[in-house]
Amino acid sequence: MINAQELRKGHVVSHEGVLYKVISADYHTGGGKIGGLVHAKMRNLGTGHLTEHRFTSHDKLEDMDVNRQTMDFLYLTADECCFMNPESFEQVSLPKAGLGPIVPYLKEGMKVQMEFLEGRPISVDFPPCAEVTVTATAAGIKGDTDSTYKTAVIDNGMEVLVPQFIKTGDTIKIEIESQKYLERVQKERKA
Repeated sequence: MINAQELRKGHVVSHEGVLYKVISADYHTGGGKIGGLVHAKMRNLGTGHLTEHRFTSHDKLEDMDVNRQTMDFLYLTADECCFMNPESFEQVSLPKAGLGPIVPYLKEGMKVQMEFLEGRPISVDFPPCAEVTVTATAAGIKGDTDSTYKTAVIDNGMEVLVPQFIKTGDTIKIEIESQKYLERVQKERKA
Protein backbone atom coordinates (compact mmCIF):
# COMPACT_ATOMS: atom_id res chain seq x y z
CA MET A 1 0.00 0.00 0.00
CA ILE A 2 1.16 3.53 -0.75
CA ASN A 3 -0.13 6.95 0.23
CA ALA A 4 -1.76 8.87 -2.61
CA GLN A 5 0.93 11.55 -2.35
CA GLU A 6 3.48 8.90 -3.45
CA LEU A 7 1.73 8.32 -6.81
CA ARG A 8 3.99 8.82 -9.81
CA LYS A 9 3.52 8.61 -13.55
CA GLY A 10 3.71 4.98 -14.69
CA HIS A 11 2.58 3.40 -11.41
CA VAL A 12 0.03 0.61 -11.70
CA VAL A 13 -2.41 0.72 -8.78
CA SER A 14 -5.61 -0.94 -7.68
CA HIS A 15 -8.37 1.47 -6.62
CA GLU A 16 -11.79 0.14 -5.61
CA GLY A 17 -10.91 -3.22 -7.18
CA VAL A 18 -9.99 -1.77 -10.59
CA LEU A 19 -6.48 -1.67 -12.09
CA TYR A 20 -5.29 1.75 -13.21
CA LYS A 21 -2.11 3.10 -14.75
CA VAL A 22 -1.18 6.58 -13.51
CA ILE A 23 -0.82 9.06 -16.36
CA SER A 24 -0.06 12.04 -14.11
CA ALA A 25 -0.28 12.88 -10.42
CA ASP A 26 -0.08 16.38 -8.98
CA TYR A 27 0.16 17.05 -5.27
CA HIS A 28 -1.42 20.27 -3.98
CA THR A 29 -0.57 21.26 -0.44
CA GLY A 30 -3.38 22.35 1.82
CA GLY A 31 -3.45 25.11 4.35
CA GLY A 32 -4.58 25.08 7.95
CA LYS A 33 -7.04 22.28 8.66
CA ILE A 34 -7.34 21.39 4.99
CA GLY A 35 -4.85 18.67 4.13
CA GLY A 36 -3.10 18.25 0.82
CA LEU A 37 -4.86 16.81 -2.21
CA VAL A 38 -3.58 14.61 -5.00
CA HIS A 39 -5.11 15.09 -8.44
CA ALA A 40 -4.41 11.97 -10.51
CA LYS A 41 -5.19 11.15 -14.14
CA MET A 42 -5.38 7.39 -14.50
CA ARG A 43 -6.18 4.99 -17.34
CA ASN A 44 -8.48 2.07 -16.54
CA LEU A 45 -6.53 -0.95 -17.81
CA GLY A 46 -9.72 -2.90 -18.48
CA THR A 47 -11.60 -0.32 -20.54
CA GLY A 48 -8.89 2.13 -21.59
CA HIS A 49 -10.94 5.07 -20.29
CA LEU A 50 -9.06 8.01 -18.82
CA THR A 51 -10.42 9.13 -15.45
CA GLU A 52 -9.47 11.78 -12.96
CA HIS A 53 -9.43 11.10 -9.23
CA ARG A 54 -8.85 13.34 -6.22
CA PHE A 55 -7.34 11.79 -3.14
CA THR A 56 -6.37 13.19 0.21
CA SER A 57 -2.65 12.88 0.77
CA HIS A 58 -3.17 10.02 3.24
CA ASP A 59 -5.57 7.91 1.14
CA LYS A 60 -4.09 4.45 0.58
CA LEU A 61 -3.86 2.70 -2.77
CA GLU A 62 -2.59 -0.76 -3.53
CA ASP A 63 0.64 -0.45 -5.52
CA MET A 64 0.84 -3.39 -7.91
CA ASP A 65 4.19 -5.09 -8.43
CA VAL A 66 4.53 -5.32 -12.20
CA ASN A 67 7.27 -7.03 -14.18
CA ARG A 68 8.39 -5.64 -17.53
CA GLN A 69 9.53 -7.65 -20.54
CA THR A 70 10.57 -6.55 -24.00
CA MET A 71 8.07 -7.84 -26.54
CA ASP A 72 7.67 -7.54 -30.31
CA PHE A 73 4.37 -6.21 -31.64
CA LEU A 74 3.01 -8.68 -34.20
CA TYR A 75 -0.44 -7.62 -35.46
CA LEU A 76 -3.91 -6.29 -34.69
CA THR A 77 -7.15 -8.25 -34.78
CA ALA A 78 -10.61 -6.73 -34.51
CA ASP A 79 -10.40 -6.59 -30.70
CA GLU A 80 -6.83 -7.42 -29.67
CA CYS A 81 -3.18 -6.51 -30.10
CA CYS A 82 -0.84 -9.50 -30.37
CA PHE A 83 2.74 -9.51 -29.08
CA MET A 84 5.56 -12.07 -28.99
CA ASN A 85 8.43 -12.66 -26.60
CA PRO A 86 11.52 -12.57 -28.91
CA GLU A 87 13.38 -15.15 -26.79
CA SER A 88 10.72 -17.78 -26.04
CA PHE A 89 8.46 -16.99 -29.04
CA GLU A 90 5.48 -17.11 -26.66
CA GLN A 91 2.58 -14.98 -27.91
CA VAL A 92 0.23 -12.93 -25.74
CA SER A 93 -2.69 -10.62 -26.54
CA LEU A 94 -4.12 -7.54 -24.91
CA PRO A 95 -7.54 -5.99 -25.62
CA LYS A 96 -7.27 -2.90 -27.83
CA ALA A 97 -9.66 -1.01 -25.54
CA GLY A 98 -7.31 -1.33 -22.56
CA LEU A 99 -4.35 0.16 -24.43
CA GLY A 100 -6.01 3.50 -25.11
CA PRO A 101 -4.51 5.94 -27.63
CA ILE A 102 -1.30 4.01 -28.36
CA VAL A 103 -2.96 1.43 -30.65
CA PRO A 104 -2.68 3.47 -33.89
CA TYR A 105 1.03 4.02 -33.21
CA LEU A 106 1.93 0.33 -32.93
CA LYS A 107 3.87 -0.89 -35.96
CA GLU A 108 4.66 -4.46 -36.95
CA GLY A 109 7.98 -5.59 -35.47
CA MET A 110 8.14 -2.68 -33.00
CA LYS A 111 9.77 -3.50 -29.65
CA VAL A 112 7.75 -2.41 -26.60
CA GLN A 113 7.94 -2.90 -22.85
CA MET A 114 4.98 -5.01 -21.74
CA GLU A 115 3.89 -4.98 -18.13
CA PHE A 116 2.87 -8.23 -16.44
CA LEU A 117 1.03 -8.71 -13.16
CA GLU A 118 1.27 -12.21 -11.67
CA GLY A 119 2.33 -13.56 -15.09
CA ARG A 120 -0.67 -11.99 -16.88
CA PRO A 121 -0.12 -9.15 -19.42
CA ILE A 122 -1.88 -5.96 -18.32
CA SER A 123 -0.40 -3.01 -20.21
CA VAL A 124 2.26 -1.68 -22.57
CA ASP A 125 4.72 0.96 -21.36
CA PHE A 126 4.81 3.20 -24.43
CA PRO A 127 6.83 6.41 -24.90
CA PRO A 128 4.80 9.61 -24.40
CA CYS A 129 5.67 10.89 -27.90
CA ALA A 130 5.94 9.35 -31.35
CA GLU A 131 7.61 10.45 -34.56
CA VAL A 132 5.27 10.16 -37.54
CA THR A 133 5.33 11.21 -41.19
CA VAL A 134 2.79 13.59 -42.70
CA THR A 135 1.21 11.82 -45.68
CA ALA A 136 -1.18 14.59 -46.75
CA THR A 137 -1.86 18.21 -45.87
CA ALA A 138 -2.97 21.38 -47.61
CA ALA A 139 -0.45 23.99 -48.63
CA GLY A 140 0.25 26.60 -45.98
CA ILE A 141 -1.23 30.07 -46.16
CA LYS A 142 1.47 32.39 -47.49
CA GLY A 143 2.78 34.84 -44.94
CA ASP A 144 0.92 33.19 -42.06
CA THR A 145 2.77 32.61 -38.82
CA ASP A 146 2.46 29.76 -36.34
CA SER A 147 -0.77 31.26 -34.99
CA THR A 148 -3.11 29.12 -37.10
CA TYR A 149 -3.22 25.40 -37.65
CA LYS A 150 -4.31 23.16 -40.49
CA THR A 151 -5.29 19.49 -40.67
CA ALA A 152 -2.70 16.90 -41.67
CA VAL A 153 -3.03 13.15 -42.19
CA ILE A 154 -0.20 11.14 -40.64
CA ASP A 155 1.17 7.73 -41.66
CA ASN A 156 -1.23 5.78 -39.40
CA GLY A 157 -4.27 7.43 -41.05
CA MET A 158 -5.11 9.77 -38.17
CA GLU A 159 -5.70 13.50 -38.56
CA VAL A 160 -3.88 16.03 -36.38
CA LEU A 161 -3.61 19.81 -36.33
CA VAL A 162 -0.22 21.16 -37.40
CA PRO A 163 1.26 24.65 -38.00
CA GLN A 164 1.05 26.17 -41.47
CA PHE A 165 4.73 25.50 -42.31
CA ILE A 166 4.35 21.70 -42.13
CA LYS A 167 4.17 20.02 -45.54
CA THR A 168 3.62 16.53 -46.91
CA GLY A 169 6.64 14.30 -46.22
CA ASP A 170 7.72 16.11 -43.04
CA THR A 171 8.41 14.06 -39.92
CA ILE A 172 6.75 15.46 -36.83
CA LYS A 173 6.58 14.59 -33.15
CA ILE A 174 3.12 13.94 -31.64
CA GLU A 175 2.17 13.65 -27.97
CA ILE A 176 0.25 10.38 -27.93
CA GLU A 177 -2.09 11.00 -24.99
CA SER A 178 -3.43 14.32 -26.29
CA GLN A 179 -2.78 13.74 -30.05
CA LYS A 180 -1.14 17.19 -30.18
CA TYR A 181 1.64 18.34 -32.48
CA LEU A 182 4.87 19.06 -30.57
CA GLU A 183 7.55 19.85 -33.15
CA ARG A 184 8.95 19.14 -36.59
CA VAL A 185 11.82 16.65 -36.58
CA GLN A 186 14.81 17.99 -38.45
CA LYS A 187 16.42 15.54 -40.85
CA GLU A 188 20.15 15.10 -40.48
CA ARG A 189 22.13 16.46 -43.39
CA LYS A 190 24.70 14.20 -45.00
CA ALA A 191 28.24 15.58 -45.00
